[in-house]
This record gives sequence, C-alpha cells and structure tokens, in this order.
Amino acid sequence: MQVDIFDFELDRGLIAKEPANPRDTSRLLDLSEEGTICDRRFYELPDILRKGDLLVFNDTKVIPARLYGARGEARVEVTLYRPTDGLQWWSFVKNAKRLRPGDHIRFYTDDISPEESDFTASVIEKKEDDGVLIAFNTLPEQLASCLQRYGLMPLPPYIKRDKPMSGSGWDKYNDKENYQTIYARCEGAVAAPTAGLHFTDRVFQSLAEKGVEKAFVTLHVGAGTFLPVKTADTKDHKMHTEYCEISPEVCAAVNRAKAQGRRVIAVGTTSLRLLETAADAQGVLHPFAGDTDIFITPGYKFRAIDMLITNFHLPKSTLFMLICAVAGTDRMKEAYRHAIEQHYRFYSYGDSSILKCVNKI
Repeated sequence: MQVDIFDFELDRGLIAKEPANPRDTSRLLDLSEEGTICDRRFYELPDILRKGDLLVFNDTKVIPARLYGARGEARVEVTLYRPTDGLQWWSFVKNAKRLRPGDHIRFYTDDISPEESDFTASVIEKKEDDGVLIAFNTLPEQLASCLQRYGLMPLPPYIKRDKPMSGSGWDKYNDKENYQTIYARCEGAVAAPTAGLHFTDRVFQSLAEKGVEKAFVTLHVGAGTFLPVKTADTKDHKMHTEYCEISPEVCAAVNRAKAQGRRVIAVGTTSLRLLETAADAQGVLHPFAGDTDIFITPGYKFRAIDMLITNFHLPKSTLFMLICAVAGTDRMKEAYRHAIEQHYRFYSYGDSSILKCVNKI
C-alpha cells in the first residue's frame, strides 16, 4: 500500500505546544456513529458511552528519558528508548556522529554544568538503524533518581522546548506532570499514551456513575512511535518493538464483555495494539507478556475492539494508517479536513476523537 495515500496538509499553527487546562476541556471529535461528525468537549465523553461499555487504558508511566550531555566540547541530546539491562539503553542521539565507542558523556542541566556532573554514561556501540547503545556509570538502583534529576520528558520533536543552560529554568512548562496520565503506574515508557492525557477525576466519576467499566493493560511506548515512515510502500516499513503485558484478569474482563455483547473501547492506539496482539483469530484474548511489533493498516480485521479514543496524528504515520484501518480511510480524511477547518489542536498535547470500528471479524 502506497504511503502517500495517508498524506495531508497541516498548518503548523495547529500543533499544540501545551495541553488544555483543565485537561478534560480539550475538544472531542465524535465519530461514534457512522456518517456523522459532532464537535464536543472531552468531559462529554460519558454522554457518548453506554452502561456496560469497557474502557481499556494503558497504565504505562513515562520516564524522563531525554538527556543533554557533553563529550568534551561537543554537545549531544540523548533520548533513551529501549533498555537491554538495568543500566544499558539503546538511544537516539542528536549529533551522534560526534560519538565513538569508548567515549564518555557527562549529563547536565540548567543548574548542573558538565564539569560539576556526577551522572555519566559510556558509549558501547553504534548502529545505523538502532542508534547508540550507552551504559550508565551508576548503580542500577540509583538510575531512576538520576533520570528524575537530570532528565526531561521525551516530548515528540514537533514540540519545541528551550535547551539547558538557557536560563529558562528546568521544565518550566511542567511537562513532567502534563505529559503523564493521571493513572500512570508502571514505569518504562519513553513516550506518553497521549489519548489518556484528557482523563480527569471528574471524567472518571461521571463514567462510574454511567456504569462504564475500566481495565488496565501496559505497553511501554517507545520513541520509535515518532519515527516517520520513510519507505514508499507500507510493506517495506519496519516497526520498532515495544514491550507489553495483559493479565489473565483483564483478558477475562474483555472476553466477558464481548460475550455479553458489550462494547470494548481502546483508550489509545497503544491499548488497541496490545489488545489485537493478545487476541486469537476468533477474537478471544489470552494473557500476553512480551514484545509486539504489530503494524495495522487498512484491510486489517479487528478482533478485540469496537471503538477507539485517540488524538490526531501525523500525516503518513503508522498511527494515521491505524485509524484509517479502524474507521475507513475516506472517513478519516473527511474527519481530519473538518478538524483542520474547525481549528482542532493536533498531536500529543492536542485534542481527542472517538471512532467507531467498522472493520471487524
């Protein structure tokens, strides 16, 4: 399938740099009924759902995986994306050409210069497709606190932030709170499951009063989610793997809902990808713990979900391809034209949508 099918024009002024405040006042494009488009606010989500609907959330927690470092006079920006053990991580590095195996990187902040820093890493290996493997020179039990002190949230590249040593203050945009769902629990993601950023205690209370059920799965979102599709044909694109888990209890809850004719609604493309990974050919879910590289494009028949809540995605991205598979390519192109005309806010900190799945087994 040609990647150009999934292209569209977007004014960069529509790319959200900060979330709505409060979160649940973001806009919600309602595509829950075929053939209709309705403009709502996210706090109206309970009005769309039914008693007995099952929402499936991704409870992964984003770690501060973006680091600024120095190798001598050279400056690098490191984004961690996959651990190989407690201290070694594959990472994407800006100015990676300045690094060689055996080099040492000193990480710094606005308040801690490279010369003062005691948080360092060694370069182990470089690969063209996988980036740079680094090993932190600290104890495994100290790494999390070091990342909290030195790291920033790994925002996607279209959200610009001041670099350290600018005098602007560390995390002045409060991304460590904003780029995290209120139900985040399992540390390991290096990108947020952004469909969940709109949920608030107020929305959860309204959903409970409506009789909507909740279940939680874990998929540690990788930085590969930001990588563009560089091939001309989707069949030639290589998906990065991401670790995920779904418990026997959640599988039973989903299977029970499906058997009873209740709707299963994935909150985000990450939850959807895990549900589809865990479902067999008949749509029955089984416990799963491991890596997934599932790549969903139009023509795919969904086995686990009835609806999807999701943000607005980049042109020619795997995520835009996925939502076209869910609701139909023509339907989503029409919806995106409407969203652009109505000045919806796009991408990770942007507005939301709810889609009906029209391609199921």
